[in-house]
Amino acid sequence: MTNGPVLIDLEGQKPQSGPDTAPPVPDVGGMPEGRAMQSVAALATARPSRLARWFWSLLAALLGAVVSVAAWDFVTGLIDRAPLLGFAVMALVIAFLLVLLVIALRELAAFARLRRMDSVHRAAETALANEDLKAAHDVIAQLDALYRGRDAMKWGRERLAERAAEQFDAATLLSLAETELLAPLDQQAVKEVEAAARQVATVTALVPLALADVAAALTSNLRMIRRIAEVYGGRSGTLGSWRLVRAVLTHLVATGAVAVGDDMIGSLAGGGLLGKLSRRFGEGVVNGALTARVGVAAIEVCRPLPFTVQKRPSVSALVGRALTGLFGMGKTE
Repeated sequence: MTNGPVLIDLEGQKPQSGPDTAPPVPDVGGMPEGRAMQSVAALATARPSRLARWFWSLLAALLGAVVSVAAWDFVTGLIDRAPLLGFAVMALVIAFLLVLLVIALRELAAFARLRRMDSVHRAAETALANEDLKAAHDVIAQLDALYRGRDAMKWGRERLAERAAEQFDAATLLSLAETELLAPLDQQAVKEVEAAARQVATVTALVPLALADVAAALTSNLRMIRRIAEVYGGRSGTLGSWRLVRAVLTHLVATGAVAVGDDMIGSLAGGGLLGKLSRRFGEGVVNGALTARVGVAAIEVCRPLPFTVQKRPSVSALVGRALTGLFGMGKTE
């Protein structure tokens, strides 16, 4: 028995493995995918089954009936025991029902405004396709009525009214309306998109809490789409905002736009920027870019006229301006 080290002769053979021959550590993270925005898109576009819709509808009706009967029994019983207190509680219940009625009327009005903007947009597209000057004048009249109550639009409306009679084809007339009325609104809408993209990117990159990026992406996109609708004159309520979100994200999911493709990585990475950033910051950049895509789609949906002479906002330019100074990024050209 020996106390020293034992040497084993490998007969001149070199070890088959070692630090120099070990394979590289795989990149388990991979490229950023914008998972927060992917989750938001899946959440907003998911449609429950028919059985689930029947279940929740019947449950809501049943709970409504139970609460109504219980409230009625409570109020009538209280009137029998203490008439003065009972009538006071009845007045509170009536006031609550009136508030619910006002909220319902506001939601219906919001849906009516959104349908009105949709009809103007469809009428403009039809007038352009058919080169119908009379239909284009009807669209101008609808736009004037839509923005009549906004003092900031007064100068543009007056300029459009002065020059409308000089136009002799539908395309030129609608282009004039787009320049005089919608160009300032486009700038406001673009600022809303930039703010939302910046917020989503910042929260994704800097807040390590689980699901915080998904919550930030959902709330920021809801707020962004609602404000874009307000910019173009279609103030939407809570249900109207959710309807817009579903419409926009359903369109983007159907066209594959809520995904990270090579075109997006090339425009954002600038030949390798995402590879130099940490994965968390890369996720923030991609989530911000996907938010910008949603914003551009929302502008197209809420805008009462299609883009003709005005340039459609570019996602890469929006992200470049929104993320200037964040994560060491400069403005993307």
